[in-house]
Amino acid sequence: MQLRPNQRQKLDDKDDKLFYAYPRFVTHVDEGFIQQLTDLYRDRLKPNTRILDMMSSWVSHLPEEMQFDHVEGHGLNAEELARNSRLNHYFVQNLNENPQLPLPDADFDAVLNCVSVQYVQYPEAIFSEIYRILKPGGVAIISFSNRMFFEKAIQAWREASESQRVELVKAYFASVPGFTTAEVIAHKSTLPNLFQWLGAAGGDPFYAVIAYRS
Repeated sequence: MQLRPNQRQKLDDKDDKLFYAYPRFVTHVDEGFIQQLTDLYRDRLKPNTRILDMMSSWVSHLPEEMQFDHVEGHGLNAEELARNSRLNHYFVQNLNENPQLPLPDADFDAVLNCVSVQYVQYPEAIFSEIYRILKPGGVAIISFSNRMFFEKAIQAWREASESQRVELVKAYFASVPGFTTAEVIAHKSTLPNLFQWLGAAGGDPFYAVIAYRS
């Protein structure tokens, strides 16, 4: 799968590090979404394993009762990452400038990306890196809703419907030989669009696309 050049474009094409220069100590989805994500992590992650929380922030939504050998954090704001108590270590890197992760091959049991995949301009490279650092049998969980920083999302995401965005992430996985066929969990919102955009409780749809390194 190859996105066309125009599909990778953002309305705000300035350096992403400028946009994320100041910390945002908020959650970008509602409590219903967060609970579903934590439940999914509880079901799919194993204790005492190594986790990469890619494009993370000041919270990772991991189950409180689960302990891991190591949780590596990645993001664009060091203050947010420093506040995240679940991280054992973190690094700051703009993946749209340099998609190569400074991490060893086959070193992680899981890679997580929560509500950030819409900002990736070169997903083929990023998902190749996810595959590279996963151990055989390791899982990648990409979760998202319908919220975004509109000016920073790529055109392919901005112009897509919710179901088309699911297919887009499935295609990202399919672009890398060696991933299992992607599994989709979709819980659409039953609220009218107006109430969703106003942030009404229970308004955020929940999507997760999951694949394993064969």
